[in-house]
Amino acid sequence: MTSQLVCRPVQGLPVAILRVSGVLDGITQDALARAVDRCLSAQPETLLIDVSALEVPDAGALEVLSSVVGRTADWPAVPIVLCGAGPETTAAIQAWPGCATVTTAVSCEDALAQAAEEPEPRRIRIRLRPVPDACRQVRQLVTQACAGWQHSEISSTAALVATELVANVVRHAHTTMEFTVGLRDSRICLTVRDGSRLLPRPQQPGTAQAGGRGLQLIRELTDAWGVLPVSDGKVVWTQMTAGAV
Repeated sequence: MTSQLVCRPVQGLPVAILRVSGVLDGITQDALARAVDRCLSAQPETLLIDVSALEVPDAGALEVLSSVVGRTADWPAVPIVLCGAGPETTAAIQAWPGCATVTTAVSCEDALAQAAEEPEPRRIRIRLRPVPDACRQVRQLVTQACAGWQHSEISSTAALVATELVANVVRHAHTTMEFTVGLRDSRICLTVRDGSRLLPRPQQPGTAQAGGRGLQLIRELTDAWGVLPVSDGKVVWTQMTAGAV
């Protein structure tokens, strides 16, 4: 019998909830990964994955779950909480390599209550047109945000990275973009979402492509960066530790 998995978003921002039901295995893992990507692309404060109706038939399925939930490390400042796994599955998940730090909750209701008690992360979003002046706007926004959050020591680096992110959209994507600057757990997170599905590729030093050099600079100035493809475009994200210069 063919495995089936249903992933249904039931809540968006500020806390996203993804309800998953069916069988998780090597056949259905891509569906779960895509659903998590879609939820993360909206940059919620927290992502709750309701797995109360999810069947995890064997250890291989736990490895799949581990790799998907492990996106917490790759997608800055978006904690993932598994809800309703049951005691046996929860114990198995926590014992599986790569899942030691995965947060679990008895239910989504409990996780929502816990999330409400957490201090809200600082986050500013702005929509920008793909015009050269967008670089000036985002540079000013990031400088002011870092100063307001008492992290002026990183403002010049963060402003430079933000400028390169936006400049790449202006040069190559030519679409309206959503830029976000956030602070959580002493990390400055910068992301830009655009409407082009063309993925950026850093160029080797010495090449003449400006956009490639910009991405090379981003890679050198940040602790981590990546690209999250989504159905209507992509999200390029970066993170750096506040206080690091």
